[in-house]
Amino acid sequence: MRALALLLCPCALALAVHLWLAANRGALLPERRDSADGRAPAREVLVGVLSARQHRALRDAIRETWLGYLREHPRFGRRVLVKFIIGKHGCAVPEEDREDPYSCALLNLTKPGTEVLAVPHASVLGPSDVSVVSLDFKVLHPVVITRLGVFPHGPHQELCGNVTVKLFQLDQEEAVVTARFSAISTGTKVNGLWYKPVEQFILPRGFEGSLVWESLDSTSLTTADISKVQLNAGGGVVRFASVEEGTLPHRSARGFPGLAGGFTFSIYDAEALSEMLRGRPARRDRHAARLREEGAELERESRRHGDMVFVDVVDTYRSVPSKLLQFYKWSVRRADFSLLLKTDDDCYIDVDAVLMKIDQKGLKRSNFWWGNFRQSWAVDRVGKWQELEYASPAYPAFACGSGYVVSRDLVQWLADNADKLKAYQVPDTSFGANGTDDSTFPAQDPGWLCEKDCYADMLSSPQHSVQELRTLWAGRRACGDPCGCPGDRR
Repeated sequence: MRALALLLCPCALALAVHLWLAANRGALLPERRDSADGRAPAREVLVGVLSARQHRALRDAIRETWLGYLREHPRFGRRVLVKFIIGKHGCAVPEEDREDPYSCALLNLTKPGTEVLAVPHASVLGPSDVSVVSLDFKVLHPVVITRLGVFPHGPHQELCGNVTVKLFQLDQEEAVVTARFSAISTGTKVNGLWYKPVEQFILPRGFEGSLVWESLDSTSLTTADISKVQLNAGGGVVRFASVEEGTLPHRSARGFPGLAGGFTFSIYDAEALSEMLRGRPARRDRHAARLREEGAELERESRRHGDMVFVDVVDTYRSVPSKLLQFYKWSVRRADFSLLLKTDDDCYIDVDAVLMKIDQKGLKRSNFWWGNFRQSWAVDRVGKWQELEYASPAYPAFACGSGYVVSRDLVQWLADNADKLKAYQVPDTSFGANGTDDSTFPAQDPGWLCEKDCYADMLSSPQHSVQELRTLWAGRRACGDPCGCPGDRR
């Protein structure tokens, strides 16, 4: 480092001048932007703030609180570089036409059907060597399940054993509906399956369920050769999980992935569905115009502040892990730093305390990870943090996303291997799953809060609104306590 070279200079006069400049350079020099070749100015700590394209108000709140304080500070301002991490591309699909709020996948609906499948020929069926089979699915437009069904046994298409079929919501233990089949209670045969009617419930958009077939005696379940049958997704109102040959059950699966029957359903509020489909072209045009304006506004914001990094991803929640990996690649190529602090745009950061702890503790600068670590965090199968590809029931230890600090060598390794690594859905677990081993030194510190809360000595706190960020910082500056000063406690 240049500063270190000067400190070692034997010339006392040069040393004195250097120390004076270090103490006063914040007042003498303006904030430096990236150089002409795209490289950021050298700093000890690089702060990466994950931010959505539409979160201008949160970015401004940070600029006017802890980031503004850093820039004006005579010493800290030259130790820290802050960059907001933004996806370069907005999602081209209007929100109403996406499969879920977290992705950019088009809700691909066409003319709906009502049967999951028909058996074209008995040759596609055969005995199973497992007693419980399950099929996971997600509802993309409200449907009503009307019947549950099982495949018959043998060439005479009969039922020879006792089988139950249950429909579960993925994160619930109690079945939504159940049908029981036996040789003396077969139900009605339709298109090669035996069906029984069930109590009709509306399954709302976003419902994630599992259909489970279980043999209750020694008789084998009959399953289908999935390569020889075509599942009917009702024109796209239902999406089925993979049941290809060789698919293994996930950690909380109720049975082995497969197909031992089917179900029938009706479209709830079919007229609303038709109206939604008719309105797509106009929504697409309006959304494209909004994206163009959003892009222009982001460009103006970037030129004005010089603190934004655009990474080559579509900016949605599902892409956040990839977004973070792309920032790691940018950071090692374009920035000179020793430590990287990752946080989010809804987080309060006590920058004074963070930097003072770095100094006081002489924090290790290689193979180093400082944060508040979650242990044995269960892998979610549903919702915002859905992860279907991580085989273990729990993630390895990882630091909470409101704030953590890692050494440059770990960031370098992740950047060098980013194209080979899996971006797991909970963003900060990707670092734990991909970037650490037994040689990594984790520094546990509960000051990096995992949930929204307030303590006088906290280093970070997540999930705050624009006004809450301003209020926390105002308390910190007024009396040293972000939770409020004596006499005006919230």
